[in-house]
Amino acid sequence: MPYRNHLESYESLITPYEETRAGFISLALEKNKKATPFVEEAKALKAMARQANHPKDLLKINNIQSSLLTAAGISDKARSHLREEDKHKAILGLIENFLEPSGRYFVDELVYRFLLTRGDSLGGSLRNLAGFIGEWRFTRILMSTLSVLGQDFKYLDAKSRKWINFNLEPELEKKVKGLHWLSQGNNRTLIYNLTVPVVGKNVDLCLFNCSHEDIVLGKNENSTHYDSEKYLALGELKGGIDPSGADEHWKTANSALERIRNAFSTENFQPYTFFVGAAIEKAMAEEIYQQLERHILTNGANLSNEQQVVSLCSWLIDI
Repeated sequence: MPYRNHLESYESLITPYEETRAGFISLALEKNKKATPFVEEAKALKAMARQANHPKDLLKINNIQSSLLTAAGISDKARSHLREEDKHKAILGLIENFLEPSGRYFVDELVYRFLLTRGDSLGGSLRNLAGFIGEWRFTRILMSTLSVLGQDFKYLDAKSRKWINFNLEPELEKKVKGLHWLSQGNNRTLIYNLTVPVVGKNVDLCLFNCSHEDIVLGKNENSTHYDSEKYLALGELKGGIDPSGADEHWKTANSALERIRNAFSTENFQPYTFFVGAAIEKAMAEEIYQQLERHILTNGANLSNEQQVVSLCSWLIDI
């Protein structure tokens, strides 16, 4: 069984404290990178707002009116539904209720309230950041493994939806929606976050026995992803590093994997299933390993253990 190349027991799957700590630091650094544009915006707003001697003078500075709306608590989405008089009323409310009572510190108060609204916006975009970081890490290791094995491969660009030959572009993993390579002369295509028709749900990783040209994303029934026979392996990837959420992530992934197996079995197909997680605690490690031993799961790895992920990626590449 492929998992035995990198797992000696369930204990091999447990995330050590050092990796949890490293994961939290990595997440914090990524959050700071995401926050930088908002901080720079706030600095620019502060410099422009200093032209005003009194809070109501801010109304005369045309190029900060949008930022005043933000400071008033109006999101970019909400402002499209407001008339000009409503926007003006919101800004006046900000000035009269919060900026004027702040006296000579009204510019600082403006910046604080601007960042408060921007922070809400940032919080929404960061909600799934741990998952993205996990996906990027997996992709980076998979591409590196392909490269070390001397495999030529293409990647599907998430924005352009075009297949591009691999290059050494920095942070390329953040752009990848899929990968294509050859295994012993046979086409292999991996697609991320695909709604699998027979399952009716999104699956994190789907490996196909087909060329990348045979898959047309969307509801095109001529696409190979509508052909259950072409699926070789399906996997769930959970990149969250917080141990307190580990059990819930596994329950979600386990339910998804069970749903996948049941759906394909109704059509008399049994593709491989696998699980990769960053936060794996003792109880779930025991359950995962038991499923591997009972041949329910085909493979599994701890995302924080590079050796395990390289082994799992080598298995995927060679299927």
